Amino acid sequence: MDLQGILEDIVTHVAPLCRQGEVASYIPSLGVVSPDNFGICVATADGAIYGAGDWRKPFSIQSISKVFSLALVMSYDYDSIWKRVFREPSGTPFNSMIQLEADRGIPRNPFINAGALVVTDRLLTLTGDAAGAVRGLLRQEAGNPSIDVDAEVAASEADHGHRNAAMAHLLASYGNLENPVEDVLANYFAQCALELCCEDLAKAALFLARDGVSAGGSPFLQPSQSKRVNAVMLTCGTYDAAGEFAYRVGLPGKSGVGGGIVAVVPGRCVVTVWGPSLGPNGNSVAGMAALDEFTAKTGWSIF
Repeated sequence: MDLQGILEDIVTHVAPLCRQGEVASYIPSLGVVSPDNFGICVATADGAIYGAGDWRKPFSIQSISKVFSLALVMSYDYDSIWKRVFREPSGTPFNSMIQLEADRGIPRNPFINAGALVVTDRLLTLTGDAAGAVRGLLRQEAGNPSIDVDAEVAASEADHGHRNAAMAHLLASYGNLENPVEDVLANYFAQCALELCCEDLAKAALFLARDGVSAGGSPFLQPSQSKRVNAVMLTCGTYDAAGEFAYRVGLPGKSGVGGGIVAVVPGRCVVTVWGPSLGPNGNSVAGMAALDEFTAKTGWSIF
């Protein structure tokens, strides 16, 4: 299969979609990113890398970081996090607080903001530096020691993160945070502000396509844990568009409001896309279309 040719065709085909939707202007530092950017990368389980478009241009991974914080917590603490976070689709926006109060402080899943705050809190307890632990994992798995937090984006999120702060205080009021709210928020904003390119992100997530085996060849997650992370990505990774993503793409995936999406083909590869313009559910318009086309052209799907 000519994967390089497929990726180049996809970049050409989705170019007209790059200006559909809106960039995440509610975070001012993200609002200035050009919507004309688009990149796609495939990292295969046997080490091959293919890319097209702006695949080596760094972007803010935002909520994609939640995959790595969850994986880290599970690697340290097995499955105890599921006592504090459910694993069901929310059916509401990623920053909604309605269900959080109705469910008495137990978030519906680890990929909505409330759930990610709980995961960050647990990782902070386990490591003392949640954002640093996520950064370290990304550097190790991507083989890129220069991966770091964009301080301007982190500060922008902190200055405009009132709803996340409200969620954190609500979680604390129900006893579902172990650390001070301010510390949890600082680590959460920092991990979301990590910058990676499509290539780095695809390589960093490859352990999910290899039954939990890290870049160095040693087990990072148990195969059952890798399966569970992928399962939650499939059902909850694209917020209240998870059904649409499963229908169109047919892979476990996780999006971020920076315009990135990471998708896993178990046993075969990881595909990453980046297109800053977002649809109404906070997912990249061009990225969704590109992944739809990728699975159609390759036949690589879990279904």
